[in-house]
Amino acid sequence: MKEIELNDPYTTPYRGIYAICDRNNEYAEIVEHTNCYGGAAWSKFHYSHSPLILKTRSIGNMIRYIVKTGTSTLELKPSTAAAGIESVIVEGNEVHITYAGLGGGGVGATKCRAFAEGVLCCNYTESGGGRAAKGTIVVPKRERVLIGIDDTDTKEEGATWTLTHNMAKELDCIESVYLSHSLVQLFPVSARTQNCVSTVLEFGCVDENAKQELLESIKAALLKYSVSDETGMVVLADFDARKMNKYSKQCRSRELTKEYAVQCAKDNSVDIWLDGNGVIGALAALAWFARPDESVTLDSQLE
Repeated sequence: MKEIELNDPYTTPYRGIYAICDRNNEYAEIVEHTNCYGGAAWSKFHYSHSPLILKTRSIGNMIRYIVKTGTSTLELKPSTAAAGIESVIVEGNEVHITYAGLGGGGVGATKCRAFAEGVLCCNYTESGGGRAAKGTIVVPKRERVLIGIDDTDTKEEGATWTLTHNMAKELDCIESVYLSHSLVQLFPVSARTQNCVSTVLEFGCVDENAKQELLESIKAALLKYSVSDETGMVVLADFDARKMNKYSKQCRSRELTKEYAVQCAKDNSVDIWLDGNGVIGALAALAWFARPDESVTLDSQLE
């Protein structure tokens, strides 16, 4: 028998908690990177009843909450609505998130989140047992940065999705957090390498300096490791990518020209960092960030 020694048996810290905000600070996406998916799934169910929550989804071991910023009144009820997000307040470059919960939900609302990576400071009440508890964490305000990449391989070697993930994993840091990776199935054009799939990376950056360093590093890595002369890299820094829905639908239904793609990028304020023929598919990938289960099939539709 192995004797277990636990320093804090009733705290399971989250791996990280991050807040992506829109330009007007009216909406935010709270991204919780969990170390215990079972506990996070429980939170996902109960938090979905919170008045501020507009949409909830899970991607791998991350739970993501689209919220309207502000303060609400939670009516906590055991078993059915036992925890929630009470407020999301943006103050300068910081986001203050207040959680509340009953019993075990109170433990998750306080210390488990307070000790997550990315938390600048916190305060919380006692939790556990039959008590109601509340905790507020402060995290940096982040901007969503989407990077579409295509055509890094040839018929002899390479795979875009592996290269992009490996680059993103190496560049993942507290200033530029790697949030998601989606493979996007495109219309099987004649010039494809094999499967005609592009990739979109999603990061959350704390400021302009972090964003620029990230993008320059990705471009340099592509120039170093891509085995194709036609690599495309495009960048969109925005809360969502809905304006790219029409183009993406076109690219997933027929063959497009590079000239059309470049003009579309210009019209929608998407920056082209590498201008090979891969920009056609790279641009189409942007709309599918954080939707990896849907982006892999042409049957999926954008909202």
